[in-house]
Amino acid sequence: MEEDPDTYRILKLRAEILELGSAIRQLQRAGLDHAAAQLLIARKRAQLEHLVKADAARQAL
Repeated sequence: MEEDPDTYRILKLRAEILELGSAIRQLQRAGLDHAAAQLLIARKRAQLEHLVKADAARQAL
């Protein structure tokens, strides 16, 4: 069975969010500015939320 493209995109976004969270923590520990990384992670979380909702709506049909 072939994996659903939305499921793949959801998993990929979750992995990217985890990676960005790790990068933010490393930047904080080093005392560096992490605003750009925080903005990027916020965008990725919004994308993930949108995909999850769209996927749930599609599966409910």
